[in-house]
Amino acid sequence: MAIHTQLPIYKVAYDMLDVVTDLVKNMQRDFKRSIGEKISAECIEITVLVFRANVASNKETHLMELLERLQVIELLVRLAMDKRLISRGGYAKAVELSTSIGKQATGWRRAANRPLHGGQGRHD
Repeated sequence: MAIHTQLPIYKVAYDMLDVVTDLVKNMQRDFKRSIGEKISAECIEITVLVFRANVASNKETHLMELLERLQVIELLVRLAMDKRLISRGGYAKAVELSTSIGKQATGWRRAANRPLHGGQGRHD
C-alpha cells in the first residue's frame, strides 16, 4: 500500500484545494461564508477520503462518498461562476482538476472491485 500523500489522486485533490482556496479568498464576503466555506470543506473531505480509501480493505464506501462530494464541489463552483463570484478561468481549472479526481476515483473503484485471480493463471 502506497502512502496516501504519494498517490496521484491525492496530489490532484491537494491541487484542487489549493486552487479553491485562492478562488474563495477573492469572493465577496456574503458568499465567502456560505458557498466558499462549503467548497473548501468539501475539498478537505476529499483528501481525507483518499486516505480512508487507501487504508480500508473495502474501498467502495469511501470512494462513493468521494465521488458524491466531488459532485457537490462541481455544483457549487458552477454556481459561483454563474454568480460571477469566481472567474471563468478559475472555474475551468477547478473543473479540470475535479474531472481528473473523478476519473481516478472511478478507476480505483473498478480495480478494487475486480475479483482476484486466485491461482487461475497458467499451469505449465
